[in-house]
Amino acid sequence: MTAGVSRDSKDENAERFLVVRLTALGDILHTLPAVAALRAAHRDARIDWVVERKWAAVLERSPAIDEVIPFDRRSAFGAISCIQRLRRNRYTCAIDFQGLYKSSVIALLSGAKRRIGFDRTWAREGGAALLYTERVTPVGRHVAELNYSLAEAAGASRPATPEYPLRVPAGGAASVRARLADLGVGEYIVVGPAGSWGAKCWPAERYGEFCRRFEGRNPLQVVVIHGPGEESIAGEVCRAAAPARPVVMPTTIEELMGLLAHARCMVSADSGPLHLAAALGTPVVGLYGPTDPARNGPFVPGAIVVSEATPEEISYKRRNTHSPAMLRIRVEKVLDAVDASLKASA
Repeated sequence: MTAGVSRDSKDENAERFLVVRLTALGDILHTLPAVAALRAAHRDARIDWVVERKWAAVLERSPAIDEVIPFDRRSAFGAISCIQRLRRNRYTCAIDFQGLYKSSVIALLSGAKRRIGFDRTWAREGGAALLYTERVTPVGRHVAELNYSLAEAAGASRPATPEYPLRVPAGGAASVRARLADLGVGEYIVVGPAGSWGAKCWPAERYGEFCRRFEGRNPLQVVVIHGPGEESIAGEVCRAAAPARPVVMPTTIEELMGLLAHARCMVSADSGPLHLAAALGTPVVGLYGPTDPARNGPFVPGAIVVSEATPEEISYKRRNTHSPAMLRIRVEKVLDAVDASLKASA
């Protein structure tokens, strides 16, 4: 259980909300401001969040959430056990922020009589809307703004500034501090070269050139992060950076939170780590091509976006090759953006 208020101390007659957003990291983070708004409107309610187990640690200890409930999608036993757990909690309202058949079925099977979701023209899988008792036509352009519309249907108000009630795990923060100290790293920026699909990534050799030139004009260390299966792209960045020597650091999700929370700046294409850094209050420079920063950019004040895409190049097609829009982003422009970010946060 994670909570700002003990679950046991809550009024059993109060509202009991279930938030359904299973994955992925960036989308989870773009849902969090809506959940924070829901908490602000229902201080005494119970608010639980069902999420895929790999992302549960991001939400744990959040003061906006009473309980983070992991969902094991690859295990039939785990999925059934999760549904049984949801039903025992007797939710009065389930809000499906994902809009898939899978997420809408979880909302239905939770037993909540009131189920809020996007209408069929906005749900990612239109048929999912058939399982909601309330279908919302959202207002806004950014994904986080669309999510506010669902929270508003449950009584929340749309705030002027988004809130991200996250708490960095103490163990992850301590672990990454010790690793950085062993490597002799003081102040640093983070570079995240990987992405879920190739078209929205910046080439590894460009990141390498960025690291080399950044080191030549700035005393901060560059830390290159990667997740499982992304070791090769981190290696490519380091080879292209020579003779500069950026630090390569694989992390757990808990360590990643600790690393990003104390970075001076994060540079990445549209990715989960970019949005995690922004949510933790770290200055970010986002590199955008085939995804629209007005819809999927960092949803925080002061974030810097570098984009050379034309409206016709916004496609969201999951191609594996680098998009022409990303290839037009020059290293000099990214360096200038990072310099501006560092100056603004000094």
